Amino acid sequence: MIGNANFRFDDVAIVSIEACDAPEVVTSDQIDERLAPFYERTGVAPGLLQSLAGIEQRRQWPEGVSFMDAAAMAGEKAIASADIDRNAIGLMIDSSVCRERLEPSSAVTVHDLLSLPSTAMNFDVSNACLGFLNGIHIAGTMIDAGQVDYALIVDGEGTRQIHENTIGNLLDESSTVDDMFLNFASLTLGSGSAAMVLGRQSQNPGSHRVNGGFFRAATQHHELCVGSLDGMKTDTRGLLEAGTEVAKLAWEDAGDKEGWYDMSYYILHQVSQVHTQAVIDTLGIDSDRVPRSFPVYGNIGPAAIPVTLAGVQDTLRPGDGVMFQGMGSGINAAIFDIEW
Repeated sequence: MIGNANFRFDDVAIVSIEACDAPEVVTSDQIDERLAPFYERTGVAPGLLQSLAGIEQRRQWPEGVSFMDAAAMAGEKAIASADIDRNAIGLMIDSSVCRERLEPSSAVTVHDLLSLPSTAMNFDVSNACLGFLNGIHIAGTMIDAGQVDYALIVDGEGTRQIHENTIGNLLDESSTVDDMFLNFASLTLGSGSAAMVLGRQSQNPGSHRVNGGFFRAATQHHELCVGSLDGMKTDTRGLLEAGTEVAKLAWEDAGDKEGWYDMSYYILHQVSQVHTQAVIDTLGIDSDRVPRSFPVYGNIGPAAIPVTLAGVQDTLRPGDGVMFQGMGSGINAAIFDIEW
């Protein structure tokens, strides 16, 4: 294969994976109640968040909890679970989409909150919902190159501001049915955080090998979903069709897929029931082996895959196969092959 999209690791493993739940639950029924004046004025039927997206609830952080605070909470749990000296961490990457400033990086605050050593490189990686997998790839490459012994990937996402702005805009008398569907994806978003410690499998008994994977890009679709904390405008149908198209391209380009149809779990990016089923059908994988976290967490961006994995890790046995299938607005896609 021409290019650098495919990769294999020699000795890289997941040492720990942890997630933190935002404590405040916001149900789809509660959002519908707030949007009742909009529904009455436009004739839109309530219940779409549950019936169409399959999202029953999502979570929010309390006022005053920053995205960096959330990322650090998960990072602390991952370091404790890995049972390593934090001074051995040579790299820390923050892959959060949500950020409170342009500079400095979110990573410097998380680095400080976790009391990581001055020798730990730290920076942000931003690639929409694919950022956490990009972080794993960068960290794994540096571990294999002998530059670092351990790396910490963190992600903290929060939706309070974008939810309030979206609901407020829809309640404006000038809003229309088209505005509802253009902003629909914003209301599926959820809050949460996750963190992963990576190291060498040869030096960490019981760790879980990251064999390799590949990335694919379809950047002609970069205008289908454009967002900020103020709001997110999404061509939902266009994004669905383009996303399944690039997922199919990636799968078909992969070549030898021996064993890929016998994974214990396929951890897909968690968007909605419609998107999940579309990817399952496109790849031809077993639906029963696809854990769903979106019904109770919503779409928590780059944290979705690690949060979903953290939720099922206790059911995995040594040698089980796990596949990550990531997707980020833009559009970029990735597939990772993990041996538990």
